[in-house]
Amino acid sequence: MKILAFDIGGTEIKYAFCDENFNLTEKKSIPTNAHEGGKRIIERIVEIIKSCNGVDRVGISTAGQVDSVKGEIVFATDSIPGYTGTKIKEIIEAETGIPAAVENDVNSAALGEAIFGAAKGCSDFICLTYGTGIGGAIYFDNKLFTGSSFSAGEFGHIITHAGGRKCSCGGVGCYEAYASAGALVRNVAEKLGKKMNGREIFANFDNPEIRLLIDEWIDEIVIGLKSLVYIFNPSLIVAGGGIMNEAYITDEINKRMQKELMASYRNVKIVKALMGNDANKLGAAYLAAKI
Repeated sequence: MKILAFDIGGTEIKYAFCDENFNLTEKKSIPTNAHEGGKRIIERIVEIIKSCNGVDRVGISTAGQVDSVKGEIVFATDSIPGYTGTKIKEIIEAETGIPAAVENDVNSAALGEAIFGAAKGCSDFICLTYGTGIGGAIYFDNKLFTGSSFSAGEFGHIITHAGGRKCSCGGVGCYEAYASAGALVRNVAEKLGKKMNGREIFANFDNPEIRLLIDEWIDEIVIGLKSLVYIFNPSLIVAGGGIMNEAYITDEINKRMQKELMASYRNVKIVKALMGNDANKLGAAYLAAKI
């Protein structure tokens, strides 16, 4: 079976071929050009599929809340204009005649980590990605839990600071406004007057002012994770996002969680995701293979 797997993000559309053993080959990417809108994005996906020979299935990992049964976008922010309501599965299958599976990007990543990566062999865990915002996924009893409207796991919008900072969702005090990688970048810019990305911030780890901001930011990560541990009582939390490649972060989270959690919850382990940018494509390919 030859699967063409896509990962639609706000900046790039990444895609690759996947064989029956879930080996990814011919990895490519193109700019999302999100400003052109959701309709144009799917038109470009269809163009790519039609340009490839011998494709048996299509797997789509995408930003936005996804009805994975109908394969359509339940809700998406204005970062991709006009994406809400887009019937991705229906369009792809009508235009190409190839069966397609569609899933939310963090759910796809969690599935990729569950089958092939950091959570392999674990039947129950939660997954969070720390980037511009914070995404989440719930994996219980060896399957994704998506909730009554396919929107479960929006951990970035639990409230950790009532009446706090305004969030991109329109609310205030959300977890991602304090604990995302984007929040760390903003904190450094606001308090030190230096515009740095996450990699640059950690390259200056020995700077006492930056080290303090990093430690305060990790405290914010722990605040949200404590609530999730008390709700779900997981044995494993997988933390994704490029910034989590810094070993100091997960080491510190584990130390601080052990100090602050009630004894009966201290079995939880926080690990970084292992599959990187491939997790989403592998999760989407796995779902496509099951059609």
